[in-house]
Amino acid sequence: MTTEITTPKELQKMDPVFGQLSFDNHEQIVFCNDKDTGLKAIIGIHNSVLGPALGGTRMWNYANEWEALNDVLRLSRGMTYKSAITGLDLGGGKAVIIGDAKTQKTPEMMRKFGEFVHSLSGRYITAEDVGMVTADMDTVRDVTPYVTGISESRGGSGNPSPVTAYGVYMGMKAAAKYQFGSDNLDGKKILVQGIGHVGETLVEYLTKEGALVQIADINEGRLEEVSKKYGASIYTGSDLYTADVDIYAPCALGATINDDTVYKINAKVIAGAANNQLANENVHGPILQERGIVYAPDFLINAGGIINVYAEIAHYDKAESMRRTENIYNTTLEIFDYAKANNLTPQKAAMAIAELRIEQRKKENAK
Repeated sequence: MTTEITTPKELQKMDPVFGQLSFDNHEQIVFCNDKDTGLKAIIGIHNSVLGPALGGTRMWNYANEWEALNDVLRLSRGMTYKSAITGLDLGGGKAVIIGDAKTQKTPEMMRKFGEFVHSLSGRYITAEDVGMVTADMDTVRDVTPYVTGISESRGGSGNPSPVTAYGVYMGMKAAAKYQFGSDNLDGKKILVQGIGHVGETLVEYLTKEGALVQIADINEGRLEEVSKKYGASIYTGSDLYTADVDIYAPCALGATINDDTVYKINAKVIAGAANNQLANENVHGPILQERGIVYAPDFLINAGGIINVYAEIAHYDKAESMRRTENIYNTTLEIFDYAKANNLTPQKAAMAIAELRIEQRKKENAK
């Protein structure tokens, strides 16, 4: 008798969706394909207990479909926690489009994507994310009302990036207060990794306060531009994770805190805009805590963007969006205190509070 051994990778291919490590009881996953426009997209709805699943659409040139599926599963799950911890009546969803946004994105593709969104009858509401701009959301709006972040001229809330950056700034100040005893960032050495729309605005806030900001990005042209504009230094070391800084702000793609980097990090605070910064929250969160590094949960402090676009649903103005986003400071401190009192990592503490709100709503809905 011969025993055949199945490797983990082979097992994953046998169960390509429900067997994914990132699958976490997602309610619905929609695969979208259109030959004429070249659209290949995946919409993930993680949880809709609190309300319709809202989350941005990301267009990225993924190495393969497995990578795209893993990303949409992780991102949509993160949106569930983000809305719940922020007190919004929204569920968690996300979409990814496979392709190069600079060379393959067309209005026809975005309209077709909008049609797929519309076919879900409001269970999923889309918005702007990496590889998207406000004009793309306007195009989607031409075919479906289930989109936020459209132009202010069309009655929308506009680009959410500045509000996202403000929330990250507030969360960073709270983390600094918890770690250093003061939220004053004047003179603090801060490394911002990724200077897209959110990262650049964060750099502006930080340099205005007097922080000593270093920036890192794969786009050298952007580095020069942002450096000159705000007086930030360009990081020139060989390994940015070993940089001698007080605060590390990941603002590019996720999973930068992983097996290769978690022991290298010299910063005493991690607070950035990137989603899913911890490659494995069950492993890397505890390691950071053991090393005395304060980690501000990403889904909490980068929630300014969803607070901004939620204004289009809840009908509040820009001033109220900023007020709610500023409150991320208080919520972050509350999470740190709750984590310490309950011997949890900040990530697990924030997740526990979010899950409690979802469970309470589920019970109310069952009555």
